[in-house]
Amino acid sequence: MAVPARTCGASRPGPAQTWRPWPGPGAGCPELGPPLLVLLLPLLSLLAAPGASAYSFPQQHTMQHWARRLEQEIDGVMRIFGGVQQLREIYKDNRNLFEVQENEPQKLVEKVAGDIESLLDRKVQALKRLADAAENFQKVHRWQDNIKEEDIMYYDAKADAELDDPESEDMERGSKASTLRLDFIEDPNFKNKVNYSYTAVQIPTDIYKGSTVILNELNWTEALENVFIENRRRDPTLLWQIFGSATGVTRYYPATPWRAPKKIDLYDVRRRPWYIQGASSPKDMVIIVDVSGSVSGLTLKLMKTSVCEMLDTLSDDDYVNVASFNEKAQPVSCFTHLVQANVRNKKVFKEAVQGMVAKGTTGYKAGFEYAFDQLQNSNISRANCNKMIMMFTDGGEDRVQDVFEKYNWPNRTVRVFTFSVGQHNYDVTPLQWMACANKGYYFEIPSIGAIRINTQEYLDVLGRPMVLAGKEAKQVQWTNVYEDALGLGLVVTGTLPVFNLTQDGPGEKKNQLILGVMGIDVALNDIKRLTPNYTLGANGYVFAIDLNGYVLLHPNLKPQTTNFREPVTLDFLDAELEDENKEEIRRSMIDGKKGHKQIRTLVKSLDERYIDEVMRNYTWVPIRSTNYSLGLVLPPYSTFYLQANLSDQILQVKYFEFLLPSSFESEGHVFIAPREYCKDLNASDNNTEFLKNFIELMEKVTPDSKQCNNFLLHNLILDTGITQQLVERVWRDQDLNTYSLLAVFAATDGGITRVFPNKAAEDWTENPEPFNASFYRRSLDNHGYVFKPPHQDILLRPLELENDTVGVLVSTAVELSLGGRTLRPAVVGVKLDLEAWAEKFKVLASNRTHQDQPQKQCGPSSHCEMDCEVNNEDLLCVLIDDGGFLVLSNQNHQWDQVGRFFSEVDANLMLALYNNSFYTRKESFDYQAACAPQPPGNLGAAPRGVFVPTIADFLNLAWWTSAAAWSLFQQLLYGLICHSWFQADPAGAEGSPEARESSCVMKQTQYYFGSVNASYNAIIDCGNCSRLFHAQRLTNTNLLFVVAEKPLCSQCEAGRLLQKETHSDGPEQCELVQRPRYRRGPHICFDYNATEDTSDCGRGASFPPSLSVLVSLQLLLLLGLPPQVQGHASHHL
Repeated sequence: MAVPARTCGASRPGPAQTWRPWPGPGAGCPELGPPLLVLLLPLLSLLAAPGASAYSFPQQHTMQHWARRLEQEIDGVMRIFGGVQQLREIYKDNRNLFEVQENEPQKLVEKVAGDIESLLDRKVQALKRLADAAENFQKVHRWQDNIKEEDIMYYDAKADAELDDPESEDMERGSKASTLRLDFIEDPNFKNKVNYSYTAVQIPTDIYKGSTVILNELNWTEALENVFIENRRRDPTLLWQIFGSATGVTRYYPATPWRAPKKIDLYDVRRRPWYIQGASSPKDMVIIVDVSGSVSGLTLKLMKTSVCEMLDTLSDDDYVNVASFNEKAQPVSCFTHLVQANVRNKKVFKEAVQGMVAKGTTGYKAGFEYAFDQLQNSNISRANCNKMIMMFTDGGEDRVQDVFEKYNWPNRTVRVFTFSVGQHNYDVTPLQWMACANKGYYFEIPSIGAIRINTQEYLDVLGRPMVLAGKEAKQVQWTNVYEDALGLGLVVTGTLPVFNLTQDGPGEKKNQLILGVMGIDVALNDIKRLTPNYTLGANGYVFAIDLNGYVLLHPNLKPQTTNFREPVTLDFLDAELEDENKEEIRRSMIDGKKGHKQIRTLVKSLDERYIDEVMRNYTWVPIRSTNYSLGLVLPPYSTFYLQANLSDQILQVKYFEFLLPSSFESEGHVFIAPREYCKDLNASDNNTEFLKNFIELMEKVTPDSKQCNNFLLHNLILDTGITQQLVERVWRDQDLNTYSLLAVFAATDGGITRVFPNKAAEDWTENPEPFNASFYRRSLDNHGYVFKPPHQDILLRPLELENDTVGVLVSTAVELSLGGRTLRPAVVGVKLDLEAWAEKFKVLASNRTHQDQPQKQCGPSSHCEMDCEVNNEDLLCVLIDDGGFLVLSNQNHQWDQVGRFFSEVDANLMLALYNNSFYTRKESFDYQAACAPQPPGNLGAAPRGVFVPTIADFLNLAWWTSAAAWSLFQQLLYGLICHSWFQADPAGAEGSPEARESSCVMKQTQYYFGSVNASYNAIIDCGNCSRLFHAQRLTNTNLLFVVAEKPLCSQCEAGRLLQKETHSDGPEQCELVQRPRYRRGPHICFDYNATEDTSDCGRGASFPPSLSVLVSLQLLLLLGLPPQVQGHASHHL
């Protein structure tokens, strides 16, 4: 009802609550204190509403009475039809058919950790055999200056693609003599076509295959083929075995065709994070960029691109900062100190670098002093290993020797790498001197083509101490998680550096060059198979993290995109809802400690619509010989589980018959969880087909067969029989229509979901795997009855409701106590008919005692309270669940909105409930989401400032040698590598369907019940549009009962609370780096060796471009197509 006189903002809590003023638009009114409000509320409720002069807003005790009636009705239906008590008795009656087993967290987690250690150790042994063999093969190899392509036979992994490409390098030469043609067979282990008799070779497009260096590399690495094959013979579970050479050659086994992109393939193994991690120790890097006035135009663009490429050589074990300098030095971004080189921080740098502007004069001193100060800051997190300064400049005369004497000499703990960028006539001697005097290296980048190779070759210098350390540095490292685009799914890679053991002659110094990195993949699915699957219950799980706190295993590790330039780096605190207890657990795991802790924490529901506050037991141990730590999470009710013991074969057959579709009409429809019951069981996404496959297999084998999982099979058959007895004792004799029920159901840990009657299965949309069904998992975590309205996407409008197919699920867990051991092996429930229960809801929240009683009429001379049935034009009555979603309403026009977030139904009322603490909000970020690519801008146009040639220019040979052509060519290459000019999706170069989406961050918001637990009356203050409302939690449910006056005007439209997932940039990175999460770097560091020879410290550019790159780019220019960057490899090699 509308209040005739203006009322000012206030609310009156129930007896156990403190008074809180409503922050509404009436802030200018005299404030009403609590005593005055208590007197006014009953008076206001008696004021007449227009058109209903004899009715008043219901009193609090009336609404409490309605709430009790609702509670009793729900409880009564669940007691009669849910069958909780009867199912408990059935379990006890069948006590001889199962045993109660205990999950002992410490023993479990130690066993799994040991199994994972053994699995990885087998891969480590294979890695060591490969690395030793490679070093020996290279040591005895005789260099051949006159080697020719036809002398080397190998399988070129890109050969098939290049044969189809008339512009390819080999087609131009008209020769494929050196390339083998292989046959491939489909292999389920690789989910790909492979050849186990050969290795495959991938050579970057911008490297000439016929060069002497490459041919010699192919010659000696050919011997690795036999070692690869022998490794697989010893361990048939081995997946990809890879050697990434420092020359850029990749040789991997088994052979399979390379997934060449439709555009230019820019994959180079030396730029992959797994290679970089294996080739050097962690780095603290400061990049300083000369932005003086002489650095302009193309030179500045080259520098920006170089910095982008340099950042891509860093991994999460590294720390970095980027600064620009002229007379003064300043950071290019908001980062004022070294920050971890993770994906999000590098993105900030790359965006900031594009804003650099050239002006002023060159001041090397300012740049280097800034860099040394950054590296000397010990009050921040950093790598604490290799320290280096990377300076990009167009040249200068100052050697800043005084700076080096002050900060770096005599120990020279900081390496200095200098890069002369652009085409100029400056004396480069000072730049060479700086690098040579500080154990670094001097590079020249005259054009775009020299960027990629010269921004990665500093790794050869960093690898020197590792090579000189010998066996001490032969440490296997395990990478972050990657997505394998060849079909393996998520993998990790074990890496081991391969050293050059040759000497130039007797008595000469030991060679200090790294030959490359050896790698072996391990699929995460292979690791998951070592963890307990179904004994932990629906809400128990195993997880593992690395030294960065990134998860290796976690049920929430589900990246939505399949093409990654970067590894999958999901932090444990982002995989779960962060709190202080989890921060402590994470720190302890990173430190390699054991531990156990019971905590109260928040968890998201499987459908990410709800938040539950739950108890969890965390137990963790380190995985020895690795940088990983393993954790086990168990709810208290999963301490015990049932293990069926169906030794009676007659009983097995009897229970099995209840799985046959012929029994469904009388016993209800059975869905079975699609689990791996037997090796030969054919999987299917269609449960009817899966059940058929299961039955056909069971006619051939017994539940005790060695090819089957006896635990899963016995539990499945036992639960089939137990749920059938529930039908027999409870459901079959009940008339569901009497209580307006569409179905009754039971789901079990054993994998059975029985829905009765059979016809109700046609509209059953829940997951047939109970462990993946949101209602099942939430029921286990919550006491009482859990309501789950249908998702709004599947709702029909009221007039289109046919055959009573839309319903609301109500479920509750069945708790057993057997010999003092408590467990929850099943969930039972009912499916309410939405329409019928909406009508019943009106009656229960009215002045009638039952549906057949006539509605109470109120004459002009009598006084009556409004109710939810008679006065539904003036009174809004709703049931909202704990996530804020509408469950039932007395408004017929809102039936099609059941399941929607209530703010979308009544924003004003939902905001009042939130502000009065009935609901609490939780915001978090999903870093694994997939988003459609943004529409590219100006795709058909050349970048601003780029000279666009005419056709006549192309036909004029002299034009190609002109400065204009060279400048244009470099800018095209710039666009190819640093794709900010051409806003094309890097993944698009793959040409795969998955490439249409890219990884992004989504902001998630969930609501859950707040601290208010009592009956509560309040006013939504909106002047003449103010509304009274009453709210009360329904005992033993997840429902909130709300009665409110309907809004009669829209002058006070409140801000709408949002619940839908929204696109986000994530939390502010500039703030996050001020409080970095705890991490540890690798346990070993190789950044110094007294015998290191630093005399080789600089040269000019050395970039032999491949002809195919030049031709391809020329064609792109002729066709007017914007080049797209191949931002990631066909897989993570």
